[in-house]
Amino acid sequence: MAMVAQPSELSVALRPRAFVRVAGPDAEDYLQRMVSNDVEVLVVGEVCDALLLTPKARVIATLRVWRRGADDFLLLTEPELGDAVLAELRRMRFAAKCEIEPEKHTSTIVFGADEGIPNDEYGGPAREVLDAGLAPTLAEGELERLRIEAGTPRYGHELDGRVLPAEAGLDQTHISFTKGCYPGQEPIARLHYRGHVNRRLRVLEAKV
Repeated sequence: MAMVAQPSELSVALRPRAFVRVAGPDAEDYLQRMVSNDVEVLVVGEVCDALLLTPKARVIATLRVWRRGADDFLLLTEPELGDAVLAELRRMRFAAKCEIEPEKHTSTIVFGADEGIPNDEYGGPAREVLDAGLAPTLAEGELERLRIEAGTPRYGHELDGRVLPAEAGLDQTHISFTKGCYPGQEPIARLHYRGHVNRRLRVLEAKV
């Protein structure tokens, strides 16, 4: 990950998000079968990055999976991807006993905070805090600069349905190679163990 000049402690920036709640007695099992990372190992309060993929391993959405309770998960995704996440999870639910519903929250990134959801998108210690009513001290453009300098891909920018997860480096952060099956696992594993990508996302610094 690139070295990033961090903002001062307790700097605050708005983080646009969409939120999907998955809750019920089968929530853990269902998400374990649907997303690319291992949610079974999460204890209450922990979070992991994951992907929702097509069977051909194309990215439907990037996710942060936050375990709020034993049977209660909140999925954080990009604001334009909430409907796609909701539709795909509902479409594949079948007999799984879990509710899949949108939620409304206001998300802020707080640098130097101790409370909240851990967030490493910006190259340094930060927390994502929901509904705190904090006034932003960093502009959206400054937060975006930190993300780019940290080499974190964002859907709709460096990442879309044409980019393989490994090309964007997401195989290092969003994928478990030891968990059970999920949509897209076979091509992901085949590329990981037998092949290689022809391109990778890199951060370039130019002096002008």
